[in-house]
Amino acid sequence: MKTNIIRTGTLKALSGMALATAVSSEPTQAVDQVTWDKTFPKSEKVEHRKVTFTNRYGITLAADLYQPNNRNGKLAAIAVSGPFGAVKEQASGLYAQAMAERGFVTLAFD
Repeated sequence: MKTNIIRTGTLKALSGMALATAVSSEPTQAVDQVTWDKTFPKSEKVEHRKVTFTNRYGITLAADLYQPNNRNGKLAAIAVSGPFGAVKEQASGLYAQAMAERGFVTLAFD
């Protein structure tokens, strides 16, 4: 039980740090939008674009930004990271797209 509490707390802290880093660092930059490179089908309800951002350590990270097509006003945002060994084109991208379909702005990164 104690291990699960520590693990949950660690995951929450890391997620918060990732989102804070993404929000507080330099603005994102658009990346080439040539083809759909995911292992799951593209949703017609979501706008997708590739972005990069530099974290506070100066490391440039690649990410996929998903936004609902019918957005207006402020939206809640979620930073999604996959499990070890996964890439944003698989697990985290699928979850990010599904959450964008539900009205969130999401950022899937590796």
